[in-house]
Amino acid sequence: MEMDEDESLHRYGLRPVGPSLEEVRGVLTTHIRWEREAQGNGDTELMKLCCVQLFNAGSLDDVLLIWQAKSASMDANCSIDVQLLCGSGLDRTKAYLSRQGRPEADAALQRLIRCEAAGDFEDFTPETQSAQYAAYYAP
Repeated sequence: MEMDEDESLHRYGLRPVGPSLEEVRGVLTTHIRWEREAQGNGDTELMKLCCVQLFNAGSLDDVLLIWQAKSASMDANCSIDVQLLCGSGLDRTKAYLSRQGRPEADAALQRLIRCEAAGDFEDFTPETQSAQYAAYYAP
């Protein structure tokens, strides 16, 4: 299932639901695998869009998938904003990650704590972040 950022945006929009969300997760999982094989194999712009789409869905179940995307390579880390982990809010995301008991969840939690201390979540809400992405991806 080869697609680029424009096609994904056209097909799913910024707020996919139902089966479309599963397809977005599948696309993201594929590109994470490719990007981990060799930096540049995955399409990091498409990965970012998939993370925005999942962020807009606001499901805690997607937090670790978004973290896997962000941590797939240095390029992906730079492309995918840390705020994208927090589609259901910063506090809920930190609480969720602290309950997971998995090394990758702890790594994501520690990154959120560091970024929050650095001011990266100043005035953050999922709604304002979503509005910024809507403006960014507007035609």
